[in-house]
Amino acid sequence: MSNTVEQNSSEIKFIVFRLGSEEYGVDVQQVKSIERMEHITRVPNTPPFVKGVINLRGVVIPIIDLRRRFSIEQKDYNESTRIIIVNVEEMEVGLIVDAANDVIDIPVQAIEPPPKVVGAVEAIYLRGVAKLANRLLILLNLDKVLNVDEMKELEKFGA
Repeated sequence: MSNTVEQNSSEIKFIVFRLGSEEYGVDVQQVKSIERMEHITRVPNTPPFVKGVINLRGVVIPIIDLRRRFSIEQKDYNESTRIIIVNVEEMEVGLIVDAANDVIDIPVQAIEPPPKVVGAVEAIYLRGVAKLANRLLILLNLDKVLNVDEMKELEKFGA
C-alpha cells in the first residue's frame, strides 16, 4: 500500500494584495471577503490608521488603512482599491489595500522568518517572507497588525 501525501501541510494558501510597489499576503483562512471601496463613516477619537466603520450586510466593521498603519505614503483611492475583510482575534476588521491580486499556494519551505525591517513595515507585523520563483511576498501576521489594546478599542464600534 502506498501512503497518500498530504499536500495541505506542505502548502498554505494566501491572498495576495498590493501596497505601493510591494506585494503582501494574508492567510486565506483569515479572510472573509474582498470588497470594493465604499463610504466609510468616520469615528472620532480613533487612532489615525482607523478610517472609520462600514455597515457590511448588517455588520458594523472597523476599517484600517494599512498604508497609514505601516507609515507608507498616502495615496488617493481608485478603482483597484479594495477592503479585505479579515478575522483577527475573533473580530471582523476591514483592511484598505491598493489592490487585491490573487490567491496563491505557497510551499511552507519557501517561507523564511522575517528580517528585522522590510521597507516601512516593522518585523513584528510579519509572519515571514516567501521567496517565490519571480517575486518576494511579505506575509503579514494579522494578530500583530492590531495589538490587544487596539482590538479592545475597536470592539467598542460594534465589530
